[in-house]
Amino acid sequence: MEALRAWRASSNLIGFAASRAAASASRPLGLRIRCCSAAAATTNPPAQPQDRRRRSASSSASTSDRDSIRAIRLKKVDELRGKGYEPYAYRWDRTHTTKALQEQYTHLMNGEVCEDVSVSVAGRIVARRAFGKLVFMTVRDDAGTVQLYCEKDSLTEDQFEQLKAFIDIGDILGASGSIKKTEKGELSVYVKNFEILTKSLLPLPDKYHGLTDVDKRYRQRYVDMIANPKVADVFRTRAKVVSEIRKTMESFGFIEVETPVLQGAAGGAEARPFITYHNSLQRDLYLRIATELHLKRMLVRLEDLRKSMRLGEYSGMKAFLLVIILNLPLLKCMKHIQTMKA
Repeated sequence: MEALRAWRASSNLIGFAASRAAASASRPLGLRIRCCSAAAATTNPPAQPQDRRRRSASSSASTSDRDSIRAIRLKKVDELRGKGYEPYAYRWDRTHTTKALQEQYTHLMNGEVCEDVSVSVAGRIVARRAFGKLVFMTVRDDAGTVQLYCEKDSLTEDQFEQLKAFIDIGDILGASGSIKKTEKGELSVYVKNFEILTKSLLPLPDKYHGLTDVDKRYRQRYVDMIANPKVADVFRTRAKVVSEIRKTMESFGFIEVETPVLQGAAGGAEARPFITYHNSLQRDLYLRIATELHLKRMLVRLEDLRKSMRLGEYSGMKAFLLVIILNLPLLKCMKHIQTMKA
């Protein structure tokens, strides 16, 4: 039986091989030829270095553009001084903020002009549009924005030429005039006089995308606040929170003190401290992490609203509020002790 199974398997294999040989003989013979040159044989560089080169080329191009823009604006500064104008003015009397104007004259009808009033505003130019004898500009201050309606007939020839040739987006401008609401319903200052208060030397970030570079946002906060007004609102809110905390602590009778920033021994339990070296004392010092130890030594009604340097998961406002929360039980205990003594 074993021999019979072996013979059947071998016969099947021989039949399969014969059929494959016949099929291959019936097909025409095809040759595949691959041409290879020395240039093609070299390995192509990876895509990542090319991308890096593109990014570096684009960054260098943007740097060169900024340098050229700076050179052009510096030339404008020299030309302004040559004409007798100071591009960095010392004083401008402002009568209204942009928000106050928007609230006070919101009742005007489209196309209505208030010639009997005179207002004065100041702010940074964030938009500019020129149409022959008419120039529209949008200025922003710490309260909001308003449009400047600059017409050639309402300005002197010299002022209108200065308006078109020397003013760029980013400059800080002071303008005075009457109030007008355009036909499209935009409240505007009908400019009769203006003055360049600060000449900007570099362009602002893109109007629509804003400042998208995260590293630049944290390293250049002033640019971030100019490009993103909501960031400035966060800073104002933080200042109000700190002010209210200070007022509340003062109402309880606490006195604000400053604890040492540089300490000889690292505090903060398991937190990793920042270490620095004092050249005169020739010793290592640690940046403050916690303020409890120094407050306990004084044993009076105290508060400390200074920053603590902690290498951990808390930073910014979270760390600030955490320090206040941690100090409250201690401060209440101090107040209770003084009440018992009294």
